[in-house]
Amino acid sequence: MTTQPSPGGSRPASPRTERQRERRRRILDAATRLASAGGFEAVQMREVAEASDVALGTLYRYFPSKIHLLLGVLLDQLELLRETLRDRPLTEADPAERLLRTLRRAFRAQERDPLLAEAMMRALVFADRSAQAEVRAVSELTTDILVDAAGLPADPGPDRRSAMRVIQLTWHSTLMHWLSGHTTAAEADRDLSTACRLVAGGTGG
Repeated sequence: MTTQPSPGGSRPASPRTERQRERRRRILDAATRLASAGGFEAVQMREVAEASDVALGTLYRYFPSKIHLLLGVLLDQLELLRETLRDRPLTEADPAERLLRTLRRAFRAQERDPLLAEAMMRALVFADRSAQAEVRAVSELTTDILVDAAGLPADPGPDRRSAMRVIQLTWHSTLMHWLSGHTTAAEADRDLSTACRLVAGGTGG
């Protein structure tokens, strides 16, 4: 089954009321369950609507396409990662070590749920201009997580923020290669360790 954006527009409606937030939560939870069970192909808009007990037209108002929906799931998972890191703060003194530990936490979660990880990353790769805002939100949130992990100030300056974006891009690329079977988990860990040492080595102080 193919999915088409709703004719009403290309952006999902922003939930403003408690009822809308609860409905959006049900949609994201349903999509996450479907992706975890069957990967990218298992997330079909009609099935998500049925599983979340919303009308198909309502689903399209929140998420104009399957890609937008899975990017919403990715943002949701990143928020969970940020909450976990805030609940369990890193203790390493070296920024590169803190970054690597953060990426290892994320990678372990992806190893536990590879079909969900693949679905989210495929959505990120397949996203076109209609999902530009969602892709930018994923990039910004991921960079914010890495800025926090490195122990940098909230506004670290353009050079340091750029360094975190380089690590972010390495993380996404490494994850895609691992998911597609082109690299092993051990190789992925080594590549991430190298990136953190090389890129984050000058972020301290």
